[in-house]
Amino acid sequence: MTTAPESTRWLLLVCQLPAQPAYERVKLHRRLQAIGAVAVKKTVYALPGTDEALEDFLWTAKEVDAAGGEAFVCEARLVEGISDAQLRASFGAARDADYHALAEEAAALSPAQSSKRGASGIDASAVRSALPRLRRRLGEIVALDFFGANGRAAAEAALSELEARLMQTEQRPSESAPTARRTPKQLRGKRWVTRRGVHVDRIACAWLIRKFIDPAARFKFVDPAGYEPKRDELRFDMADAEYTHRGEQCSFEVLLAETGLRDPALRALAEIVHDLDLKDERFGRGEAQGVRQVLEGITLAADDDERRLERGGALFDDLYRSLQRKSARRQPTRGR
Repeated sequence: MTTAPESTRWLLLVCQLPAQPAYERVKLHRRLQAIGAVAVKKTVYALPGTDEALEDFLWTAKEVDAAGGEAFVCEARLVEGISDAQLRASFGAARDADYHALAEEAAALSPAQSSKRGASGIDASAVRSALPRLRRRLGEIVALDFFGANGRAAAEAALSELEARLMQTEQRPSESAPTARRTPKQLRGKRWVTRRGVHVDRIACAWLIRKFIDPAARFKFVDPAGYEPKRDELRFDMADAEYTHRGEQCSFEVLLAETGLRDPALRALAEIVHDLDLKDERFGRGEAQGVRQVLEGITLAADDDERRLERGGALFDDLYRSLQRKSARRQPTRGR
């Protein structure tokens, strides 16, 4: 989400298109919706005064000019006719409508609307197909939620409930027996063993171990075939490991759950790792493709597994900080 500045500075796009062709008006309307602008008057549209909003309006103005219309962009402070609070409320109403539509679509997948219900009362196939798109749509709305609209919590809750029910429906017995839950403190001083040639899930697990479990953790990379763990060794993301894929969860998700770490940013990071590792787009995380490309670059540049953990760990450090910031932005920013 692009947070609006605290000052009451606005950007206005004033534009006019010729009556024909009519599709240019439709195109302009869709463009303004896509950047989150709201109408102040019939031909005047507003955005909060951010650099990103200025770029969006300047591009829109060029498109209007190219279509034979007239447009200009200006900075403004509201003095008469409409107050800052009223304009912020207009943005809130627009985003609330988007959140409500998303929640309604999620509700259409609820037990009351489903004819092919599993144990959790949902049509698992329909939910599995719809969730990535709904998650992407939620991300698009959040990116335009400049003032923290109230409807976000309900939309997020609706999607989280669907995800929980899908996991319940698809839960299968693990091929490896689950470990007894241990706290991060109980896991310190262990040597962690995994397969050679670490990639997405294993790099993420190693980062989680060093970041939140044991900063001095040591890692061992082995041929998994017939490997017998030694005393004080714990295995991850390999056959018969203490922490590995379980049901529809990747190793990172299992490790996160088994250690009891509760952090919204870690939960979001787990969704990204899941989408990358299992390639099922369950969570539809928009960040996944960029993270995939960077990790592919890391593995191409470094054959040594410790080097991959070092470079991948720096990536996950930065990604975690970014996700923490997004979580903190849920509180609305108000003008003075």
